[in-house]
Amino acid sequence: MQNALVWAVAVAAIVGVLLRPRNWPEAVWACGGAALMVAAGLVSPAAAGSAIAKGADVYLFLTGMMLLAELAGREGVLDWLAGLAIGASGGSRARLFTLIYCVGIVVTVFLSNDATAVVLTPAVYAAVRRARGEALGYLLICAFIANAASFVLPISNPANLVVYGKTIPPLGAWLRTFLLPSIVSIAVTYGALRWAVRERLRGSIEAAGGAGTLNAIGRRAAWGIVASGVVLIAASALGFPLGVPACAAAAVTVLATTQLRGRAIREVARGVSWSVLPLVAGLFVLVEALNQAGAMQQITHALAACAAMPQLGGALAASFGIAALSNVMNNLPSGLLAGSAVSAMRLTGPVRDAVLIGVDLGPNLSVTGSLATILWLIVLRKEGVRIGAWEFLKIGALVMTPALLLAVAALVVFRAST
Repeated sequence: MQNALVWAVAVAAIVGVLLRPRNWPEAVWACGGAALMVAAGLVSPAAAGSAIAKGADVYLFLTGMMLLAELAGREGVLDWLAGLAIGASGGSRARLFTLIYCVGIVVTVFLSNDATAVVLTPAVYAAVRRARGEALGYLLICAFIANAASFVLPISNPANLVVYGKTIPPLGAWLRTFLLPSIVSIAVTYGALRWAVRERLRGSIEAAGGAGTLNAIGRRAAWGIVASGVVLIAASALGFPLGVPACAAAAVTVLATTQLRGRAIREVARGVSWSVLPLVAGLFVLVEALNQAGAMQQITHALAACAAMPQLGGALAASFGIAALSNVMNNLPSGLLAGSAVSAMRLTGPVRDAVLIGVDLGPNLSVTGSLATILWLIVLRKEGVRIGAWEFLKIGALVMTPALLLAVAALVVFRAST
């Protein structure tokens, strides 16, 4: 009976996060569900506190990346990049698609997928509207590349830290495992998405004007973001946890860009979506309660069955299984559940790595699959752009399925050849 109640509260909280009834923020539903778990005795205060504390590195990492993303948006860095793409397109909608896709790769890899969803999306929308183009085909790039390129580096997706926790591989090992599957994921997603929106890419746009020039503050912000990326890559290469370096580098970049002007610092801080932090903390508690109710045991059995299969079949089963779970309940809680199971099993090999690809790339199926896609959808609504869940699902099935299949196949084939 108690386990059934745990599942009921967790499902209700996750549905609240995904659907936002009454337009209440996602954090209200996650934290409310976590508080109800504790109040009802479904998880002890000590266990809840321990679960929240486990996410310390994730909170610091998110804080740093959100500060950098807000700074990039506020100082026009991403508007400038989108404008460069418009100017370089030569008036070709098809060429512009490729250029914006490349910008999306860079932003996702070095600023995380949430930055692509929250900051690049409005920049692309504004740039395309100035060029008098139809925007949706280009906006879809921001949603799909945010997940497709999110396992190039450990810093490309907060879910990477969630799945691996303190055991996240150093950069060299990470690249040996995920670089080829990432290239496949990015390439296949590009081809499938471009085919899906091919009718929207016919004709020309106005490329006159292109990008302006960054002012002195914008240039400081751009160089600070580049320097922060170098710091994070170095930290990853040395095997350090990424939270403290991300937060410290972002803080230094903000202070240097604003030249310690209090008003400018406050404006950057006010622009950050701080509610993401309690949202993630609440999810940690919900997942702890689900684990105590047997969720981790069930996932452990499923992963053990995958590990007992031939390598390719087992890796595909694990990746598509966790992808399906992510699209039902969002990839943050599914990543936490899978990460707990992987850690408890001390799982190694292609099945473990396929789980991460499923958590990162699998959410490209639906609008509720990842936090980045939900944030993207919110940005679109603010701009007055509408895309239905069914329309996205049809495109997602066409784009995600071959990308996940071939990325996992590349993972297994490469591991077998080395």
